[in-house]
Amino acid sequence: MKKGLLGFIIAMLLLSVVGCSSSSTSGQEKKKDAKEDKKSITITFGLTPWSSTVPPTKVASLILKDMGYTVKEMNADAGSVYTGLSRGDIDVFMDSWIPAHTPYLDKYKDSIEDTAVSYKDAATGWVVPKYLKDINSIADLKGKESEFKNEMYSIEVGTSAQKTIDEMIKAYGLNLKQVNSSEAAMLAEAMRKMAKNEPVIFFGWRPHTMFNKFDIKVLKDDKNFVPASDVHVITNKKLKETAPDAYKFLSNWSIPIDDVEEMIAKIENKEDAEKVAQEWIKNNQDKVKEMTGK
Repeated sequence: MKKGLLGFIIAMLLLSVVGCSSSSTSGQEKKKDAKEDKKSITITFGLTPWSSTVPPTKVASLILKDMGYTVKEMNADAGSVYTGLSRGDIDVFMDSWIPAHTPYLDKYKDSIEDTAVSYKDAATGWVVPKYLKDINSIADLKGKESEFKNEMYSIEVGTSAQKTIDEMIKAYGLNLKQVNSSEAAMLAEAMRKMAKNEPVIFFGWRPHTMFNKFDIKVLKDDKNFVPASDVHVITNKKLKETAPDAYKFLSNWSIPIDDVEEMIAKIENKEDAEKVAQEWIKNNQDKVKEMTGK
């Protein structure tokens, strides 16, 4: 009788251990299956040719990959990024400048949404070298346009900046022509002129290393065409349904502007952008956990 009871107890203990092991294995398999399911979901980021777009995009992409998603990037100008967002070809844009990009949000409001504020108070405006001591506001340019060869250098055609700058030239009554090119080409021309201590006006914004590299100042805009911007995360509205935890992470997203500027500087110094982003993630684990809800 005692032997029978002892055998029963041992058998029950063995079943209990096997059950716990099975339950643990089952839990691990469920997590693995969930991650495998996410791999079938591709999240596409819009990537403009601006240096400010790269660090937040790389950081968010790596976090989403770690969550199990397949991630892609689509390079395009700002207008095309918003068109892609509205069509569902692009799921996320990490570099929406508000209020400059508000017209895009209004135009595509049925299919895209303002999901999070990445960082606030990003200075934007017309920039000149500090050695131009008598030029401190846009109004100061009146009558001195020829000193600048009647040119104001800016970023690519089709951006909201292009339209705003044309409006500013008209509103201030300036005899200037906006010269549009890529960010890199604009800065190369500005650097060429500043190396000779020549007058030059160009478009500037933070976060950007130009304010660390060059001795420059933002001109006062008395008509308030370009107030300080807040940079937002924009998503296609369907993302909330197709990838709810990815959407939750993006809705919790924020990053200090100083961190973005630091990463831009490293990338411009030829460090690999993905490694720079991975380093930020490693050094900001509490922030990452807060955003992912883990």
